[in-house]
Amino acid sequence: MVDVRPFRAIRYTELAGDPRNLITQPYDKIDPEMQRAYYDRSAYNFCRITLPMENDKYRIAQHRFQEWLRKGILAKDDQPAIFVCRQEFALDGKCFTRTGIIAALQLYNYGEDMVFPHEITYKEPKADRLNMMRNVQKDLEPVFLIYSDPERATLCFFNEVAKTRPALMVEDSFGVKHTVWRVAEPTKIRLLQKAFETKKLVITDGHHRYESAIAYRDERRQMEKKWSMDSAFNFHMSLLVPIQDDGLLAFPAHRLLKKHALTDEAMDMLEHFFTVTEIDATAKSLENFLESHRNEHSFCIYSDAKAYGLILRHDDRVYEFVSSKSSKETKLFDVVILRDVIFKEILRTGKLKLDQDILYERWTSKAVERVDRGEAKLAFLMNPIDPKFIWQIAQQHERIPEKSTDFYPKPVSGLVMMDISPGEKLKAK
Repeated sequence: MVDVRPFRAIRYTELAGDPRNLITQPYDKIDPEMQRAYYDRSAYNFCRITLPMENDKYRIAQHRFQEWLRKGILAKDDQPAIFVCRQEFALDGKCFTRTGIIAALQLYNYGEDMVFPHEITYKEPKADRLNMMRNVQKDLEPVFLIYSDPERATLCFFNEVAKTRPALMVEDSFGVKHTVWRVAEPTKIRLLQKAFETKKLVITDGHHRYESAIAYRDERRQMEKKWSMDSAFNFHMSLLVPIQDDGLLAFPAHRLLKKHALTDEAMDMLEHFFTVTEIDATAKSLENFLESHRNEHSFCIYSDAKAYGLILRHDDRVYEFVSSKSSKETKLFDVVILRDVIFKEILRTGKLKLDQDILYERWTSKAVERVDRGEAKLAFLMNPIDPKFIWQIAQQHERIPEKSTDFYPKPVSGLVMMDISPGEKLKAK
């Protein structure tokens, strides 16, 4: 049974200033330039907590958080609540809304078949977030999960709540409008808890945070003799969004290789597996090619002001180079073909390290710009994966490569935080 609970949120007060100058993108989406810009916006910008620039960042974050609480910059709610969170945004002239709830979700081991991952994780990011939790003892950012609501019970709940006065409205630097409603009425909370009891949840963003929280939970259970299932460290602040929401959009995470070039030998090998066509070297042409071949395992390559469109040949040989541990379904994901055929077999990249060897980019135009600026030698572009496929494949206990999906927009950080320090309890009902 999935257990979601209200919690006494920690939030910015009016003393902190304009919320626009306080909120940030998630910590793992903040590059050095964004980090400096966030610092310049406010002495209380949330980046100073979730990703400090200073040395000894974990101690700095802990000290800063406690100082802001003492000064009244941050304050903890008197009563527990859940939060309905709506994001309104525009893409290509079309308007979208995405709505979910922020609540305390009980942490489940993956083997319990309540919460499912869909991407591979790595030790370094998990160690980073675990150290942050040990020092600050707060959930600073939510894990983002999806669930199915064919009866639309939670969607109707969200719509009713959205008719009331919000607790906060703020627009982020990407032009996304975030609206938050606080729901504290016990009858409404129980109604929502009942709706989630039988749900299955799939992580979309925050795999490393979730697994770090599991590790932190297990540590606290060893350290605290009198812990109970009501102890807050058994939960993690989470954003839960139904897959039936029309605003649930996923983009591809295009791959940029910093050290590998497109040699004549590589082009010859590509033609064994793909139909290769030279196309106009513009972002629009790249996007048009991918869109017109959406269901054909198509890719684009951009390098040295030249662009190529690739379409997978219908040849069983391709499966020789796909991991034997993957299911038939995951072998058909473009991102798996890119990794196992193009990267591993053709380019012989070996293990790619983030920032040293590989970069990820959401937008086609920016991927092209970054290659032109010399930040990378090659850009590989692909179509997005439908969130419903992610939902299905995760429940088969399959994982696809890291950064396979890029759900947009990201939940901004700094709206609410959750206390998981020793002694903090979350009531079941």
